[in-house]
Amino acid sequence: MDKEEVYKMATKEMELKEKKEIKKEAGEGTRPGPVFVPAVDILENEKELIVLADMPGVDSKNVDIDLRDNQLTIIGRIDEIEDEKEASLYKEFHWGDYFRLFTLSDVIDQGKITAKMDNGVLRLVLPKAEKAKPQKIKVTAD
Repeated sequence: MDKEEVYKMATKEMELKEKKEIKKEAGEGTRPGPVFVPAVDILENEKELIVLADMPGVDSKNVDIDLRDNQLTIIGRIDEIEDEKEASLYKEFHWGDYFRLFTLSDVIDQGKITAKMDNGVLRLVLPKAEKAKPQKIKVTAD
């Protein structure tokens, strides 16, 4: 590959992705307005998985995380932002609530999950269960 092909591949991978809106069924939902799927990064180390969910405009008091039957549900709600005294002339950024669902396996110690919201980024720490952590097996001679 030449430099130009490598550059094109790299810039394509780095392109910003638009927020994905969830299409609500008729009559579904209790709040008006769009619902988006927050973009996430999932990181891993020996002890845990870390989920970083991007939910700009969501305050920590408006985040609900529910764990039931191995289903981890994240809901972020936006408080009304626009001022009634100001009329919008042009918009590139749309405000809305956020919804994401993950299915957890037995690798995660579900009783030790923690969450922190900071500047619109939710950080979920999913500790690995003891049996899932890497370990060295000692080999003995007869």
